[in-house]
Amino acid sequence: MQAFNIRQLKNNPSTALRAAHKEDMVVVMNRDNPIALLVDLEKMALPNLDAIKEALAISLFKEGVISLGSAARMAKHSLSEMMTLLSSLSIPLTGNNKKEAKNDLATLRQFLNDDK
Repeated sequence: MQAFNIRQLKNNPSTALRAAHKEDMVVVMNRDNPIALLVDLEKMALPNLDAIKEALAISLFKEGVISLGSAARMAKHSLSEMMTLLSSLSIPLTGNNKKEAKNDLATLRQFLNDDK
């Protein structure tokens, strides 16, 4: 097990990720206080890692953290399969990211104003 402070993690996150892949886990420290763990999901020998990745993808999409395409790739689904899955869970395919929606609306308004 290795420990990285926040500055090390910020300056070179790939080193910490490689260490997590090589070791069991990496402890992230804030001063002398452990605040987080980096764990390589593949090394955890989880019984159904694909299902866990799918659940993470659904949750991250639902919270507006990742796009539909990113969620599909994370879950190892085609875009249409991911759309069907999200719809079956009553998760809207649009409107998850409020900032993105506001940007889209601003772009549309500008487009409509330029067209006059």
